[in-house]
Amino acid sequence: MNERRSDFGPSQAIFDDFVAEVWDHHRESRRDLPWRCTFDPYEILVSEIMLQQTQVARVLDKYPLFLSAFPTVAALASADVGAVLAVWQGLGYNRRALALYRAAKAIVEEHGGTFPDTVEGLRKLPGVGEATAAAVSAFAFGRGQPFIETNIRAAYIHFFFPGQDGIPDAAILPLVQATIDPDDPREWFYALMDYGVWVKRTYGNPSRRSRHHTVQSRFAGSRREVRAGVLQAVLAATPAAVEVSRLPELLDALGRAPEELADIADELAREGFLEKTGTAYRIAGSAQDDISE
Repeated sequence: MNERRSDFGPSQAIFDDFVAEVWDHHRESRRDLPWRCTFDPYEILVSEIMLQQTQVARVLDKYPLFLSAFPTVAALASADVGAVLAVWQGLGYNRRALALYRAAKAIVEEHGGTFPDTVEGLRKLPGVGEATAAAVSAFAFGRGQPFIETNIRAAYIHFFFPGQDGIPDAAILPLVQATIDPDDPREWFYALMDYGVWVKRTYGNPSRRSRHHTVQSRFAGSRREVRAGVLQAVLAATPAAVEVSRLPELLDALGRAPEELADIADELAREGFLEKTGTAYRIAGSAQDDISE
């Protein structure tokens, strides 16, 4: 284990206690998750994108199905958008599926199918943020770049900031840096995440005391629900297109005005989910001359 920094607060003894507690918990309660059984950067990237704002239980169902449909980065890059979105349905936040698809295309077209193996290189992929890049770098390539996700945040707030509110990630990141195991950062980050899950279950979620904590907006009745509905309606018609005038009928249960549905369809087209021809929409890349009746 690397030598701890103590110039910004915690003492060496506190650091050692934290590391020992995290490893002790991990030895007893390590979660056996399928993405922890691979070093394949593609498989790890798929899991990291899926796990964003999504419970592990839902990802456990979808992860093997997605990899069965698209077993390699080349297979995903050569697929069409409709096929990717069809497999993704049930995970929500369809932007993630599109970002993953675009990242696969970039890896194949710009990197010859070889994954960038640095945080800087991964960060340049479409839809890959700093934390995702660092996670893939750690889990696929064994690189110890500090990052923060929800369970890691919970672990540090619980141990180092008892009773404090409004804790910024800027105060947590040096602690992550100071406690990384340089010999096995991959397993250390897994241990941190498992510890954070245990903290949440045992004490409640300490991330509510984070300055960056937000409550996820209600899905039912939201614009997100309508976006998902429009996308599903057009996806169900693939490879045909759907006239905008049919959207109110297809999404009658949502009770939204035709103008709003048309606006959302245009929005999805601008983002790359749909293509618009005249007054009809189809899934991007699924060109066909017929218009659905």
